[in-house]
Parts: sequence; structure tokens; C-alpha cells
Amino acid sequence: MDDADKFMADVERDASPKRGPPGVERPEPLEQVESRASSASSSSFESIRGQRVQRERLPSQTMSRAATQQDNISGLERNATVMSRIETQRTQHSQTVGMSIKSRKSTKPLPTMGNEKPYPPPLPEREEYVVEFDGENDPLHAQNWPMRKKLAVAAMLGFTTFVAAFGSSIFSSAIGVVSVKFGVSAEVGTLGVSLYVLGFATGPILWAPFSELYGRRLPLLISTFGFGVFSIGVAVGKDLQTVLICRFWAGFFGACPLAVVAAVFSDMFNARVRGLAITVFSIMVFSGPLMAPFIGGFITTSYLGWRWTEYLVAIIGFFCFIVNLFFLEETYPPVILVSKAAELRRRTKNWGIHAKQEEIEIDLRELLEKNFSRPLRMLVTEPIVLLISIYMAFVYGLLYLFLTAYPIVFQRIHGMNPGVGGLPFFGMITGELLAGVMIAIRQPGYQKKLAANNGVPIPEWRLPEVIAGGVAFSAGLFWFAWTGWKESIHWIVPTLSGLLTGFGIMSIFLQSLNYLVDAYLFFAASAIAANTFLRSLCGAIFPLFATYMFDGMGVQWAGTLLGCVAGILVPVPIWFYLRGGKIREKSQFAPTFGPKQPLQVESNGEADANGLTGEKKGDMNV
Repeated sequence: MDDADKFMADVERDASPKRGPPGVERPEPLEQVESRASSASSSSFESIRGQRVQRERLPSQTMSRAATQQDNISGLERNATVMSRIETQRTQHSQTVGMSIKSRKSTKPLPTMGNEKPYPPPLPEREEYVVEFDGENDPLHAQNWPMRKKLAVAAMLGFTTFVAAFGSSIFSSAIGVVSVKFGVSAEVGTLGVSLYVLGFATGPILWAPFSELYGRRLPLLISTFGFGVFSIGVAVGKDLQTVLICRFWAGFFGACPLAVVAAVFSDMFNARVRGLAITVFSIMVFSGPLMAPFIGGFITTSYLGWRWTEYLVAIIGFFCFIVNLFFLEETYPPVILVSKAAELRRRTKNWGIHAKQEEIEIDLRELLEKNFSRPLRMLVTEPIVLLISIYMAFVYGLLYLFLTAYPIVFQRIHGMNPGVGGLPFFGMITGELLAGVMIAIRQPGYQKKLAANNGVPIPEWRLPEVIAGGVAFSAGLFWFAWTGWKESIHWIVPTLSGLLTGFGIMSIFLQSLNYLVDAYLFFAASAIAANTFLRSLCGAIFPLFATYMFDGMGVQWAGTLLGCVAGILVPVPIWFYLRGGKIREKSQFAPTFGPKQPLQVESNGEADANGLTGEKKGDMNV
């Protein structure tokens, strides 16, 4: 190798996002030799790219490539652009899927071509065969779609998400009937809600990496179809075991929109619009569980019976499947390029044309690390991840605990039927809408501060809404406890407490997620995975002890206990607001920015890690 060859090999090796520890041998770069074929070809052809040839190298039988010195010099001139694109393509998958190139060499012999065919020569210049977008304004890119089309897709997927969340709690209105039907206690019947939420916890383990490999459309289609199938399974179940198992799998498939739709919004909308889109998405996630009880209550008490609560969910789920099948287009840029490359291959008959996404290899060990090992490690070792996750888990658990507490107050104490008894949830829905409006109004101010700071996000800017929401949430719990415990207090008074609790749920949840993303950036997926696991676990467990708690302690003292716990957690965001920067400086995962190297946010919403210092550079683009 001459100096130019060695330099190119070093640069290409360093472009890999995964660097081994000192002392570990790196894979040997492919050797470049000059080909006799290139010297026999025309000089103009040599000056453009040269001819690569293959030669056998014993004992590993690795492939080598050839290039002229002029090729390497021209490659060096465009090296920064090429290497930057390679880095971007590799890193955007590595957080949930794995590297595009294995870190270990294969010891197996190279397979033959078959039928005694010789190995063909490698592509003259592989990068020249990689399909890319045609500039920043390429209409194929989802961010360049007409706004009308974006809004249509957002409406479809927002409704799909709403249906998945709606299905989580509609079963709560049928718990009493189901318990009598199958001869079990109400607590056992509550497993129909808990197992569904447990499916929410486990589903993203599959759907998140699936969407990174095969795009957003395919997992959404599979999940909506599976969601409808298992909802029918619940409706026709002849025994409790069938009902509960199908509820779990309905939650597992229903988790896909919750894990993928936010990523679709990131594909379509730029940074200025994305915040509002995610706020609307969050409202869909939290309003679904609160709207289901009164609809399910009216169905359960009608001639239709409890099974039609699940038939309804299945019908709407299949409707979402059909709408997405015919009208949803792929939004994930790497997979869009795969389709573009396939069309080019088909029409040009040039089978070397491909997209970078097609070079991705799945490493099971790396997949397990990024989806299991690292999130758990961050949950244990990172104070921000641990305490914020505990706070969010408590709030999320109470969201599903209210599915038991509200019927006790409004049906048992105030004598409402299951349908009418579900209407007070609209107080919480209104509070969530108020929180969404508040966050949307404050978004322009956040964007101005972000621009003034050269695009570098300060995570603690997200916390004032969390602090305000925490105070409101705690106050709402006390309000509910001491106005809902006896019949003499008008039912509208505990209903209005939902304004504060709903406001607190939305403010705490949405801005805490944003805080984790801003604090960990390139490891945000792992932080959110840890958070999702813990909060979904609490969402599954809290309904199971709610009846015992409110019956044993009384509504007023059970609500007081929950309000006190919520009040104890209020200082958590205050502490991070005051000391969060110092805590992140000691973190192994939180990024540190150089003083003159701000984070550069590309047009596709991905972040460039060039502003990171030290060894805190991760492998995820946000």
C-alpha cells in the first residue's frame, strides 16, 4: 500500500461508529493493488475509477481491491463528504439494530460462486452505486411532501394510536361482568387491563428495531392486523385464560403505534413543527384510555353485552389496517432509498445499484445489548434516568389506577351506571388538552432560546412545565380524595379535580420525555427504553391493588396517600433544574459539548455528533 491507500483505509476504518477497546485487533483493511486490466484499458477510464480485480489471499481467502493512485487522490478530495454520509447512515440504525459491518472476521472459507464460475471483479467504485436523495428538496423525502399529505398521514396515524390506547382501558368497564361470567374475583378480572399494558411494555422491544430495518409502514400494517385479530380472540373467548392471553397479545401488537408513530412524525416534520406534532400525538395516547370507559360502560349495560366492547375495538382496528394499507406511504428515508434502488435496478438491469440500508447486518449480541443491557444499566447508574423514570412510572400507574378509583367514587358512592359513571373522565381529558395548549404556546420561546444557544439544547429548559405539572397533579389528588369520599358532596366537584390531574399527567409525561431526549441525545433510545419498561410495569401493577387500597383505607385516605407521594416527587424536577448540569457532567452517557462546536441539526432531523468531546459520543442520532 502507498501512503494514499493507507490513509483511505484508515479513514474508512475510523468511520465505523463502534471502536474496539485498546489492544483488540481491528479487522484488517482490504488491500489495494494495481490491476493489469486497468493498465490495459484506456487512460480516460483509468483516470475516472480504474479497474478492481480480485485475488485470493491465503489462508483467509479474503477479497482484495485494486485502484490507481489517481483514484485514491480523487477519493481523498471528496473523503469528508463521503465519510460523513457513511457515518450518518450507520449511526441512525446502530442504537436499536446494530452495526452495518460486523466487528469480527469470519473464519469460514469464502463460498464459491457455483457451477465452477470464477469470482466476479468487485464494483469499480462502490460509493458510485449507492442511491441517495436528489438534493434537499427531493420530493421522495417525507419532509418535502405537501403539507396536505403530511396532515392526512398524521391524522391516520394519530387515530391508529388513539385506537391502541383506547383498547387498553375499554375492558375496565366490563371487569365486573367478566368476573361474574367466569366465576373469578374482580382483581383477577382486572388482569385483562394489566396484561394489555404489560404488552405495551414488551412490544417496543420488537417494533422499534423492526421499524429501523424495514421502515415504518410494514410494522404498522402487521401490528394493526394482529391487533384486530387478537381483539376478536378476546370477544369470542370461551374461558378466562383465552381472554387474558388474547388481551396480552392485543397489547403487544397495539404497542407498535406508540413506539413507531412518533418516529413517523420525526420523518415528516422539521424541528419547528415536530414539537407541536408530538404534543398532539401525546394527547392521543392519553385521551384514549380516558374516553374508553364511558363508551364501554354504555355497551356493557346495553343488549349488546361486554363482548361487543372488544368487537368494537377489533372493527376499528381492522378499519385502521385497511386505511393504512391503501393510503400510508413509507416515510423512513433509508427504506425510501431501498425502493428507489430497486426501481433503478429493475429498469437499468444494473444489479450493483443499492441503498446503504441494504448493507445492514443484524448482530444479535448487539441487538440484545442495545435493547436490554444498556437500558437496564442506565436505569441503575444514571440518577436522571432512575428518578425521572420513577416519577413517570408513578404518574402512568395512577392513570390506570383511576380506571378503578373513578368507578368507586362515581358508581358506588354516587350511584351512576357504568356508562354515565365514565363521563367524569372528561375532566381529566380537558386538563390534558389545557396542558397541550400550554406547551404549544411555550414552544416558540423554547425555539428562540435554542437558536440563541447555537442549536445546543439545554435539557433543564424542559423542566418548568414538569414542576408546574407536579404541583397541579398533587393538588388534584388531594382535591379528588376529599371531595369524592361521600355522597353529600356534588359529583361535579370531584369531576373538576380532573382538570388538575389531567394537566399534571400531560405536563409531567411529555416534558419529562423531552428532558430525557435532550439530556442523553445519542443514548436517548436506551434511556426511553428503560423508562418505558418501568412505567408500563407500574401501569400493569397499580390497577391490581387499587380496589384493596380504596376499600381498605377509604377514598379520602387512599387519595391522601397518593397525593403525599406525588408531593414528595415534586422536588425531583426542581433538583434537576438546579443541579442537572453538574449531574450530567459526571454521567457516562450524557453528551458534553465543546465551547465552539454546537450540535448541528440536519434537515432530516438527525444530529451530527461533531460537537461532542471526550468519550461520551454515543451512537444515536435524534
